[in-house]
Amino acid sequence: MKEQKTQVKTSFFKKIFIKICRIFGYEIIDQSNFYVPTQEKNLSENLNIPGKKSITLPLGEIKISRKVNALTIIFRSCTNINMLTQNKKRLFDQNKSEYTFRSLNSIIASLNQAKITFPKIEFDIVIIDYNSKKEDLEQIKKQLKKSNFKNSIISLDINEFINNIKKVNAKNENVTENQMSNMSNIHKSLLVGKNQGNDLIYFVEDDYLHKQDSINEMIFTYERISSQINRELILCPADYPYLYTKIDPTNIFLGANKHWRKIDETLCTFLTSKILLEKYWEKFISMCQFEHYPFEQPLHDIYKTEYCLSPIPSLALHCTNVNSIFGLSPNMDWKKTWDENGDY
Repeated sequence: MKEQKTQVKTSFFKKIFIKICRIFGYEIIDQSNFYVPTQEKNLSENLNIPGKKSITLPLGEIKISRKVNALTIIFRSCTNINMLTQNKKRLFDQNKSEYTFRSLNSIIASLNQAKITFPKIEFDIVIIDYNSKKEDLEQIKKQLKKSNFKNSIISLDINEFINNIKKVNAKNENVTENQMSNMSNIHKSLLVGKNQGNDLIYFVEDDYLHKQDSINEMIFTYERISSQINRELILCPADYPYLYTKIDPTNIFLGANKHWRKIDETLCTFLTSKILLEKYWEKFISMCQFEHYPFEQPLHDIYKTEYCLSPIPSLALHCTNVNSIFGLSPNMDWKKTWDENGDY
């Protein structure tokens, strides 16, 4: 009887102690049970507190000094051009519109999860479309309507930009009509990001299939690493195959549930802040005025002075040809992700 009273008393004081720790922002770790009683979570679960602190054991916590307030998704679509610079077929061998619909569906699903985790963040989706079929645009509108996120669709007028594009590229070849429309779309997306973005901006092409935790991971990682190194970042969602053909030294960072490595090359899908967009505005815009070789060279120049990071393993699949070094991210079941996003 005395032993039972002692256990009850101990349990009572333990609960009080846990409540006090919560009030003052301290964490208690019960290593014998692999449990964090202050959060009522196992050690294997995500222990981060959005906008406040990032916790990784045994490294401890990082106070979040760089809180994310808003995320604008700028989704560039064009359902009538299969491959911009190649005649090869894509993974899964479908019409281009199918990649657009499933990519958008995967982003919306990922945003739905992020909205639960980050209820105070302002999310919005902007579609910049070039010359898609009427029925395809109706499908895009249908998906946006179901999403319940603030959204808009802009129909690209390439005449707004075409006179600013040099007609001969870095290879001394004529710039193709498809490439000029692509450069115009990127230019428009950058302008929208600069004028409408309030904090983070995710520039994404319409052939990137996202895992459901992608947006969550990118926001958590941005807050954590930006607070850790006191710098703005660029995040690429894909673990491109080319990264495994190089033996260059790199830096590895911890995100929420992924490792992130510093890289020096991406395509035109990336997340960054309005701060960096404005800081390197002339560099970003130069990509839309002259066709460099490689096309993304102005981005790569920025990565020489700023941190560009990509996840290991990947958060998104670039649905290009199976042999592309910027395509099939390794060691992932992408067929499952493709199938999961077919119900749009």
